[in-house]
Amino acid sequence: QVQLVESGGGSVQPGGSHMLSCTASGNTDGSYCMGWFRQAPGQARQGVSCVSRDDLLTYHTDSVKGRFSISRDHAKNTLYLEMNVLKPEDTAMYYCAAGTECSGPTLLRTSLWGQGTQVTVSS
Repeated sequence: QVQLVESGGGSVQPGGSHMLSCTASGNTDGSYCMGWFRQAPGQARQGVSCVSRDDLLTYHTDSVKGRFSISRDHAKNTLYLEMNVLKPEDTAMYYCAAGTECSGPTLLRTSLWGQGTQVTVSS
């Protein structure tokens, strides 16, 4: 059974950078789209970034465009979210997921979720 495990959460000062990782363990073939979601306290879960099956297409929600970048390393079965120029409003629990397609920055028909990792942006 495939499991997704996020790592890299923590506290960052505004304007700083941080990298999240999501490693898939188990029997994976890499033939799925993957994405990052986030959920701040009292808010709905939001699709942040999504990457297509062939890695040729990436999508980011407007609030993170130009600051965040999604990528993956198939050899390591790992998905990344590089976050730059972090803002307090980026504070949230971040989740990675695997699914069938990207609808812009939102991954659809998710079949796997990670447990989440907290990112706090504060001075």
